[in-house]
Amino acid sequence: MVTPTPLPAHPPAAAPLPAAVATPPLRWNSAQLLGAGHEALVEHRGECYRLRLTALGKLILTK
Repeated sequence: MVTPTPLPAHPPAAAPLPAAVATPPLRWNSAQLLGAGHEALVEHRGECYRLRLTALGKLILTK
């Protein structure tokens, strides 16, 4: 199981990669993000999003 690490208060904005240097997208299993729970918080550009597992086993990402 992966232990999440705290994020800095204001991470620097990442510059987009040029098309020629693009790498394949990262891939996680939902269990890696959710752990034993049914939701995880994801920070993106200073905003907090909630990734939630529904009763039907689907994922919902909300702001």
